[in-house]
Amino acid sequence: MAVNPDEDTEFNEALRKHGILPPREPTPPSPSPPPSPTLNAVLDDLTPEELRELGEDIKDDDAERYITQYRDQLLAQQRLEARARFGTVIPIARDDYTREVTEASDQNEPDDDKGRGTGVVCFLYKDGIPRSDRTFTHVRTLAARHPRTKFVSIVGDKCIPNLPDSRVPMFIVYRKGEIVTQITAWGADRERRVEELESLFIMSGAIIPPEKKLSKRSEDDEDEESEEESNDRSSQMRSKSTWTNHSTKNVRNASTKDDSDSDFDL
Repeated sequence: MAVNPDEDTEFNEALRKHGILPPREPTPPSPSPPPSPTLNAVLDDLTPEELRELGEDIKDDDAERYITQYRDQLLAQQRLEARARFGTVIPIARDDYTREVTEASDQNEPDDDKGRGTGVVCFLYKDGIPRSDRTFTHVRTLAARHPRTKFVSIVGDKCIPNLPDSRVPMFIVYRKGEIVTQITAWGADRERRVEELESLFIMSGAIIPPEKKLSKRSEDDEDEESEEESNDRSSQMRSKSTWTNHSTKNVRNASTKDDSDSDFDL
């Protein structure tokens, strides 16, 4: 009778005990089941609507609160991403100006129920001018820092023919299809910091800073100091407008009283 050494029988076991058959190879362990997905991993795959339905169906109060909080965070993140439409400096040509600047500034942001339009900063520069090159670095920083504001760039005399180098770098700020302000020869008097340029854009309305929630104590302090800070900022703006040739008049003929609505012919 032939013996199958692989069979698990008492006879084969006796033969192994006396060394007639070799020991059986150990049975490999069963693979462990994959770990169960975490709650966050499950929630990550759900849409806000599915999260709402899940929160309504679940019976556990703690889990319901957690799912509601998770959904609110997801919606807030989606709103933030929808508003962060830019983030870089976009080079344009003269023929692009109306579409990329004027018309773009008239477009409202998603979920903007105030109809404020979009802040657009048109940066006129010229390579090789140190203050212009330095300012371009600051503009790139601000574009990445404030992706809700659109920053575009164009060579100065390609945008405004015969624009003198003394007026470069220059900024033309738009919102709601209108020019808000113009800044010429930025940094001509001294080297400027990126924070100064950022403050100027915030005060002109090109950049809308994120809203900050204040504690009760901070709100009381803010109420006492708001009027004084407002006066200080207004004073700083008047001072800055002196040495930056800050203007809303025609850049080619600022002294003309009967100026047209357009700052320059495009």
